[in-house]
Amino acid sequence: MLKLNKTEWVPPSFILNGVPGLEDVHIWISFPFCSMYVVAMAGNCGLLYLIYCEDSLHKPMYYFLAMLSLTDLVICSSTVPKALSIFWFHLKEIGFDGCLIQMFFVHTFTGMESGVLMLMALDRYVAICYPLRYSTILTNPVIAKAGLSTFLRGVLLIIPFPFLIKRLPYCKGNVIPHTYCDHMSVAKLSCGNTKVNAIYGLIVALLIGGFDILCITISYTMILRAVVSLSSAEARRKAFSTCTAHICAIVFSYSPAFFSFFSHRFGGHTVPPSCHIIMANIYLLLPPTMNPVVYGVKTKQIRDCVSGILSGSKNTKSQSI
Repeated sequence: MLKLNKTEWVPPSFILNGVPGLEDVHIWISFPFCSMYVVAMAGNCGLLYLIYCEDSLHKPMYYFLAMLSLTDLVICSSTVPKALSIFWFHLKEIGFDGCLIQMFFVHTFTGMESGVLMLMALDRYVAICYPLRYSTILTNPVIAKAGLSTFLRGVLLIIPFPFLIKRLPYCKGNVIPHTYCDHMSVAKLSCGNTKVNAIYGLIVALLIGGFDILCITISYTMILRAVVSLSSAEARRKAFSTCTAHICAIVFSYSPAFFSFFSHRFGGHTVPPSCHIIMANIYLLLPPTMNPVVYGVKTKQIRDCVSGILSGSKNTKSQSI
């Protein structure tokens, strides 16, 4: 039998090919990417500024919202600038180590976003089920420890990814059909055994996403029971209205994630690769874009703070005139 010799090498760099099959319309795809990035950066920076400056927003719910905004800013800034450089200037090359760094940041902070959404569900559970003990349970040290634990969980679970990628031999070229370095997209270029990568990636998804979804489900089950037991219809409406923005954030975050997860595993041949890549980018871009908008519209205290700042600036202008 003839044995084919495959040259095994570690590529010095990778080529990110953007959205496969849609190279001719990259410039048009870039417009929604750029618009969403601008909205996400402006909205999340605005939220962080508002939470920092307004004493009325120095509460557990808004501290968790600040964590979510910081996480969203990192996710956007880790992926979109490189994607836009591919679409606009055809700068597709990324160094091997740069690719691993991008992979680490993307996976760590998407995991952290899921964790923060879970913490926000627990915050709503305590606020509705134990309103009198809310401020004593969720103290500043507890919030800080919860945020740090969520971050460390992501770091410790994701840090093996770069090492799992580095150990692989590569012989299938260095072109990645994606806009950013995803763990399995890079692993697929290897001619070695990637079973460990696939199994560990699934375990991480279950430990982060599965655990967080379970906690969110339990929290909202308990919230629903507490709200239904309230005697007044107005009290039920007010209690549940405090959760509306958070429920929207969960939908925006997990819907693209579920579609991407299931289409990869069960629709590999029926769903075109371009659809996979676009959904993967929507998964990273939609939550950072929509979260500030949803919380700005649905949360009365944030609306009041924004109105106060705007009216104050108008009064200052009128006085100067």
